[in-house]
Amino acid sequence: MTVVEALLILLLILLIAFIIYYYFRGSSGKLEISRPMESRIDEYLDRRFDAMIDEWSLIRKPQAQKFRDEKIADISREEKRMASLTGFEREFGEKMASLEERLETLEKQVLR
Repeated sequence: MTVVEALLILLLILLIAFIIYYYFRGSSGKLEISRPMESRIDEYLDRRFDAMIDEWSLIRKPQAQKFRDEKIADISREEKRMASLTGFEREFGEKMASLEERLETLEKQVLR
């Protein structure tokens, strides 16, 4: 490998590092690799939500806080419900697998 090739490879690595840094800079929240642009927009809106409400005079802060508190409670309730449904789904799948095994055993016994 010549010096020129080494410099080109180093330049390429630096260019890629700069592009990655520039793309992800300023990101302090959860950034999803599968949808980076949408997650950055979501993060920006989450950070600037209160300022946008004040700037545009859409709603008073107590009303916004009340709405936020209500929705957080609703989301918490739904997450608990989803956890119980996930548990039910797992148990149902296990029970179905057991019933299928029993059915196969019965079919084998009938065919003999």
